[in-house]
Amino acid sequence: MTQTFTRFLVGASVAALLALPFGGAMLMQAVPAHAQQLEAEDILPSDFGDTAGLGQADIKTTIGQLIRVLLGFLGVIAVVIILLGGFKWMTAGGNDEKVTEAKNLIIAGIIGLAIILSAYAIASFVISSIITSTQS
Repeated sequence: MTQTFTRFLVGASVAALLALPFGGAMLMQAVPAHAQQLEAEDILPSDFGDTAGLGQADIKTTIGQLIRVLLGFLGVIAVVIILLGGFKWMTAGGNDEKVTEAKNLIIAGIIGLAIILSAYAIASFVISSIITSTQS
């Protein structure tokens, strides 16, 4: 018991001696922090968009271009599905199951292409309407 108490006293004394120069009066005072307002130019330079290839386009125009690229990619996929159905039909060799599967692929590709083209037309109309209505 005495040995444990002695270790506690020595540890507390060492901790107090170490904390005294750093703590003391400094712990009782609030040190003001003089911070400046952080601006966007402090984080990224103003020409960052051009350097990264992003450009300075309006967000509406950027979203419109993104939708057009996405719908174009989906259109390519629909055409590939139609071509795959045609290839399966040509290589079916008269097998009715394979011909039916190929017809279903072609029909699905045509329906998908019609949906994609109508979505493109609707998106183009909506985006152009938004752009013209927000311009002053």
